[in-house]
Amino acid sequence: MKALVRWGATLSLVGSTFLGSVFAGSFPALALSEQQIKEKLDSVPVYIITNEKGLPLSRPLTEAQGAQKPGGSVTGVYMSRQEAQGFIKELQSAQGKDPKTQEMVKSLQVTAVPLGVIYQQLQQTKNQSERLLFAFKPVEQEIKGAMDLLRQSGQQVNQFPSVPVFAVRFSPDQGYVPIQLTSEKEQLIPLFLSKQDAQGLLTQVKPKFPKADIQVIDIDGVIKTLQEKNDPWLDQVVLVPSQESREYIRTLPKENTPNTQVAPNRNNTQPAKPQQR
Repeated sequence: MKALVRWGATLSLVGSTFLGSVFAGSFPALALSEQQIKEKLDSVPVYIITNEKGLPLSRPLTEAQGAQKPGGSVTGVYMSRQEAQGFIKELQSAQGKDPKTQEMVKSLQVTAVPLGVIYQQLQQTKNQSERLLFAFKPVEQEIKGAMDLLRQSGQQVNQFPSVPVFAVRFSPDQGYVPIQLTSEKEQLIPLFLSKQDAQGLLTQVKPKFPKADIQVIDIDGVIKTLQEKNDPWLDQVVLVPSQESREYIRTLPKENTPNTQVAPNRNNTQPAKPQQR
C-alpha cells in the first residue's frame, strides 16, 4: 500500500499556469507508459469486498455484460469505504440465506487496493475470456455534484456514465489551475475525486479570476487521455483522493505513512496568472 501514501507535503497554489486541456489538441499516440499511468492511479484507494481468503466477491458475467463466452465474472469496486461496508451489512442482515451462504457472508470484509492495481489487472487480462471485470460504484453525492455542474453549464444530462473527476480551470479556454508541493516546489495539475475539494480550490481562485470554473470529466476519459496523448504536461497530472480516502490513508502503518495533507493550503496561496494562448 505504499503507493497510497506518497503524499508527504502540503499542496498550495503555484505562481504560474500551464497551457492546454485534457481533451484539447491532436498529438501522436506516444503517451505515457503503462507503468506511469499505473503510478498516477495508485494514489487513489478503491475498495472491493473479499472473503476470508482475500478473493473478491463476484458474480458470473452474462453475455449482455460483455462476456464473450461463459467463464468471466464481475466484482464491485467502491469509491467509498463506508459504502462498501454498508453493502456488507445489507448482505449480512438479509433474511432467507442457506447456512453455507450465511457463513460465507459473515467472513466478508472490505479490502482497499490502489486504483492502479485494478487498471493493471484489466490491462493484463483484456484478451482473456475468463477475466475478472470491475463494476465501479461511484459515490452518489459526487454523481449528483457532477450532474449539477453539467446542467449549470447548459448540458442536458439524465445520468453520469462513470466515476466523476473535477478539474479547476482559470476559465473554459485558459487551462487548469496548477498546485505545488511546497517542500519540492514541484508543479502539479490536480484532478479531484471530490467536488468539495475542487470547490475549495475554485474559491481561492475566483477573486482574481472571475471566469474560473470546475470542469467535469470522468475517470475513463482521464485514463484514455493518459494512454493516447503525447503532451508533456500529462506528467504533472495527479489524482487527489476524496477526504474519506485521505483519512483512510492516514490510518495505514506509520512506518509507511507520512503525515499527509492533500487539500490546498488556504493560508499560503498565490493564484497563478494565466498566460494568453
